[in-house]
Amino acid sequence: MAPSYDTFETISRRSTVFSTKGVVCSSQPLASEAGIRILRAGGNAADAAIAMAAALNVVEPCNTGIGGDVFALFYSASDKTVKAINGSGRSPKSLTLDKIKELGIKGNRFDPDCIHAATVPGACAAWCDIVDKWGNGKVKLDKIFEPAITLAEEGFIVHSQAAYEWGKYASFLRKQASGENYPFLIDGEAPKAGEYFNNPALGKTFRTVAKEGKDGFYKGKIAQSIVDELQRRGSFMTLEDISSHETELVKPISYTYGPEKENLTIHECPPNGQGLAALIAIGIIDVLREDGIIDLDNYQEGSVEWLHALMEAMRLAFADAHAFIADPKFSDVPVDQLLSKKYLRERAKLFNPDKAEAQHVKGNPIPSSDTVYFTAADSEGNAISIINSNYLGFGTGIVPEGCGFSIQNRGMGFSLDESSPNVLEGGKRPFHTIIPAMVTHGDELYMAFGVMGGVMQPQGHLQTFLNVVHRSHHAQAALDSPRFCLGGLAGYIQGSTPYYNDHVAIEHGISEETINKLKEMGHNVKVVKGHQQIVFGKGQIILRTIDKRTGKRVWAAGSDPRGDGCALPQI
Repeated sequence: MAPSYDTFETISRRSTVFSTKGVVCSSQPLASEAGIRILRAGGNAADAAIAMAAALNVVEPCNTGIGGDVFALFYSASDKTVKAINGSGRSPKSLTLDKIKELGIKGNRFDPDCIHAATVPGACAAWCDIVDKWGNGKVKLDKIFEPAITLAEEGFIVHSQAAYEWGKYASFLRKQASGENYPFLIDGEAPKAGEYFNNPALGKTFRTVAKEGKDGFYKGKIAQSIVDELQRRGSFMTLEDISSHETELVKPISYTYGPEKENLTIHECPPNGQGLAALIAIGIIDVLREDGIIDLDNYQEGSVEWLHALMEAMRLAFADAHAFIADPKFSDVPVDQLLSKKYLRERAKLFNPDKAEAQHVKGNPIPSSDTVYFTAADSEGNAISIINSNYLGFGTGIVPEGCGFSIQNRGMGFSLDESSPNVLEGGKRPFHTIIPAMVTHGDELYMAFGVMGGVMQPQGHLQTFLNVVHRSHHAQAALDSPRFCLGGLAGYIQGSTPYYNDHVAIEHGISEETINKLKEMGHNVKVVKGHQQIVFGKGQIILRTIDKRTGKRVWAAGSDPRGDGCALPQI
């Protein structure tokens, strides 16, 4: 359905941003400016995205960094295909479940501050490989890293949402800090909104990568610093674990959704990421719609019928996702079977339009994480959908000496249960929450989008996609609409225990009448407002449209009002 630019009540008053050349979207204005600078210098969407990735490491270290992991989808205008990169790291090769048991570590997964939750950082290799494989070669790494280096060395002013998220981890950072030059605290405190901050050590790291490429990170002093700091704290990580890391080019997985014969194909990165959960949920909604059980086109905005259908589909999807998703090199993940119409119809039979019943087969979404999602499109028609994360906030909060970045705790995605396909093994990639998304119509790009935030991500994909397709929402409006999040108050914040999937967070703005009806149907509803609305993620989106009079391609972009960011057009 064509997007409508009529106004309607949402949580923001932002407008969609348009461009016939290029456009970038990120959760931070300074990072968006870094991306635009690269487009103006002649780079393409992939080049601009890596400039934003590096800048975001500086201005939002509470969410992302070169010590984390990356997944990306790229639409190539030259051959009209969607390509994917898995930039996630692995556990140390010598780390086994038996060793964990010998150490007396108990529970189903690692705690956030457990040294064994640290996995090999995949981000740097992915950044370099994205530029090498998908960039247009007109700008080099030193130019791409230049905005981030400037921000790190000359400093910047911390924005409000970043300050709020940063502050949540102040006590955690104090616990994990080592040495006098720990980069993320000022006199033992997280920086406040409006406060100046710089990180020259991170600028030095970026200068090394800009000059030496990924070998400067994985085979030099930086790698040695990582290993020295982790081993000092008891990790099994070795230089060989770091130096042997490689980005993996993978084939996207997809589902073709067919209202009104649109045949829109949603693309996600394959496991070990949870993109499969989004596709299963979208597929369940599709068969419910096809079979006349639900009527999304005629449900009112924020209605009980709309929310109930999406919640139940998502619960069923999580059940399957967490039963099967793991590193495909260690476990068979039956993607084709899970996305077949035959199987989806069997799952859809569990849907009761009058009652919340899917909870009896609920999944077990792992704790919420802090992440950045960003996207870019260029004048050549290319687009990239990319996501980068430390996992929980600053990850482990452990900073290799003199490097200015923290190491992720993505190993929390492993299970310590021997029966799980995602059980900890040496040299294995853990279950990953971070997922970018892309949609094509035939072989043409339709949109690039994503919603960050752990368990929220596939739910954000489901809601944003359907907002565009069935609500005719334009780019900004698709992000503005109030959301729900199963398990939305889950997550480890200063050591708290996750709620998993025992409740559904509902964003302020949904009517009290709707909330009461959902409760009557059996949904355990928690209303969320204010800064806590971060549980609903921070999304970005770019829609491709055509101007009817001139035939020109038009990029229409939006940035989530729940964050500090913005969409910027190229002129």
